[in-house]
Amino acid sequence: MRIVIAGGHGQIALRLERLLSARGYEVAGIIRKAEQGDDLREAGAEPVLLDMESASVEEVAAHLQGADAAVFAAGAGPGSGKARKETVDKGAAILFADAAVRARVRRFVVVSSMGADPAHRGDDVFDVYLRAKGEADAYISRQEALDWTILRPGTLTNDPGTGLVRLEAHTGRGTVPRDDVAAVLAELVETPATAGLTLELISGSTPVSVAVRSVAGN
Repeated sequence: MRIVIAGGHGQIALRLERLLSARGYEVAGIIRKAEQGDDLREAGAEPVLLDMESASVEEVAAHLQGADAAVFAAGAGPGSGKARKETVDKGAAILFADAAVRARVRRFVVVSSMGADPAHRGDDVFDVYLRAKGEADAYISRQEALDWTILRPGTLTNDPGTGLVRLEAHTGRGTVPRDDVAAVLAELVETPATAGLTLELISGSTPVSVAVRSVAGN
C-alpha cells in the first residue's frame, strides 16, 4: 500500500510517516525544501520535492499515480500571514483533492482544525485560517470521487501521546498531543468505513483503535 502525504515535513506528518512505514507501508511525503529530505528518510518516507503553492494539478497528480491513499497534512504554519492561509490551508488542500481525483486515488484523509467553518467571521489571521480550512473541507466533502475523512483536532501539544482519545462528530474544545493525532490518522487511513465523516479529536479515555472502529460503526 502506497500512501502520499502532503506537508510531509510537518510535525504531525513526520510522526505519521514513522507509524505508517513501521507498519510496512510505502510512504512518500511532499516537501518544499530539499534539505527537509533527510528527516523524511529517517522517518522511513520517500521525499518528493514539490511546491504545492505553484504546482499544477497535473504535476501533483503525477506523484499520486498508483497511490492507495492520500493524506493532506500541509499547513502555512503559525508564523504565516493571511495570504498563505488562502494559498496553503485552502488552495493546496483543494489542489491535492483535485489531483487525487485525477489520479483516481479514492482514499483521502484531511488534517483540518477544530472550529473550521466556511462561514467563520472575523479578519484576524486565525479567523482567516479557520475560514480557509472550512472552505477547503467543504470543497473536499463535495467530491464524489473521493472516499474522504476530515479530522479536526483540538489544540495541539507536544506532550507524549497517551493512545487515549475522544473521537466524535462533536467533542467540544480540548487539547490533544500530536503523537495521538498521528496515531488516529494512521488508523483512519486503514479504515475506509470512516469515509464521509468529519470528526473532532481531543484527548480522552478510549484507545485509538477502539475510537476509530467506533465511529466506523464496527
